[in-house]
Amino acid sequence: MKIADVIYAKAIIPRLKAVKRDDVIRELVDILDKAGKIGKNNTAEIAKAVIKRENEASTGIGKGVAVPHIKHKAVKKAVAAIGISATGIDFSALDKQPVYTVILLISPTEGDQHLQAMEAIFGQLQNDNFRKFLKQSETVDQIKELLTEAGQNPSW
Repeated sequence: MKIADVIYAKAIIPRLKAVKRDDVIRELVDILDKAGKIGKNNTAEIAKAVIKRENEASTGIGKGVAVPHIKHKAVKKAVAAIGISATGIDFSALDKQPVYTVILLISPTEGDQHLQAMEAIFGQLQNDNFRKFLKQSETVDQIKELLTEAGQNPSW
């Protein structure tokens, strides 16, 4: 699985409007809803579950990145949204630094898609250049191109 396999083009926000963690989560869940990936009746429930998960343990992994994630019955396939913050968000990250890139992952409750998607996301996020270019991206097309390039050349 590649990072571009789980992040949908219609679920990319190059400039997040929200500035607080819970609002960012809601914004990302909402765009997945608008992209038709989670179903309208599940939006509030999923946002609440992600926020609950964040309250239990932060997914701010450091280096300006957070990857909130849950498993939920509303999805049959792993889906992700990505948002970029110009100002940074307090996600209680491990390195205590603001988060600029947030990738929200929602996976089915059954199977191993969650682990595969996490491996694809985290594998790419270890690349300093990928994180740098992602943070600098200003349009949906730039982010889509970066995701595609990362999928074709994971080691760059």
